[in-house]
Amino acid sequence: MVGAVVVAAGEVVGSGWHRQVGGPHAEVEALAVAGERARGATLYVTLEPCAHHGRTPPCADAVVAAGIARVVACHGDPDPRVAGRGFARLRAAGIEVEVGPLAAAAVRLNLRYLVAATERRPQVTLKWAMSLDGRIATATGQSQWISSPRARRWALALREEHDATLVGSGTVLADDPRLDRRLGLAGKPGLRVVLDRRLRLPAWAAAAPQPGAPRRLFTVADPLLIYTSAVTIAAAGAAGQLSELPGNVEVVALPAVEPAAVLADLHARGARSVLVEGGAEVLASFAASGLYDRVAAVCAPLLIGGREAPGPLAGAGVVTLAEAPRLDHLQVQHRGGDLVVEALRQSLLEQLLARLEG
Repeated sequence: MVGAVVVAAGEVVGSGWHRQVGGPHAEVEALAVAGERARGATLYVTLEPCAHHGRTPPCADAVVAAGIARVVACHGDPDPRVAGRGFARLRAAGIEVEVGPLAAAAVRLNLRYLVAATERRPQVTLKWAMSLDGRIATATGQSQWISSPRARRWALALREEHDATLVGSGTVLADDPRLDRRLGLAGKPGLRVVLDRRLRLPAWAAAAPQPGAPRRLFTVADPLLIYTSAVTIAAAGAAGQLSELPGNVEVVALPAVEPAAVLADLHARGARSVLVEGGAEVLASFAASGLYDRVAAVCAPLLIGGREAPGPLAGAGVVTLAEAPRLDHLQVQHRGGDLVVEALRQSLLEQLLARLEG
């Protein structure tokens, strides 16, 4: 997500942004608007101008050709095809280069891209909705709906910011979600992912639907990945059931259905960001492994109570507060009558900034 502005004599004479993959980059759009007024001007851009031939020509060359005198960039690009080469190309052409203003804001804006580029895995957001006393459902399992309509729309928009939406099989069996993008903001379908260690979904899909259980997961045409283990497939003798699944469904056998293995496979498939929506066991597994980057929680003004009512993170939990993972860069906003609380894994922003400076 890159934006650029051309300023001449204190006046904005051109601006642009990268609208879609394969389209003109932000710098090229801004320079086209500025025209001849770009000569001797300053270009402000959120990311280091590219220096390689990809889907489009190098932006650094376009900046040089336009006669820009000074470039101010928020931070460098960790893509090995760029990684300082863009700045070097500009400096070699005599252009003054300043790097660092608004770096933290730009890193947060491009968290998905930067985490995937530096960690070689998708950026992971953990998301849940809970009552004010920290329950994600009643003791009987009722959870629809804890959050308000406006908060639920925010959650749907969050899906469209991520390449994949991931849940556990328990959530599918309990809630029968579609897991699709339905707001049309992304312009393309997202990847739907279910962790199903016991391979319960194929049999569930093949059985005759019960009243009130339309099995919407399998009525949506968007691609669906079901992760299980090779041992489970062999033990269940499930080959026949798997062959009857719709063509958009792929069952992936892993040595173990664990966050690291799942993220590695998703990264190999081109997914650069994953939204983990539950349930509590799945969220806990990602939190315990440290393989998450952002937490987004809807907090509704409800008091559910009950010893058996589940919280957002199941599992064993931590023994001492000193062991509890901490978050920072907290942000809070209102959505309807609910609060949306977002935070980053502790020191993530600082670690990314240090790598980009290096």
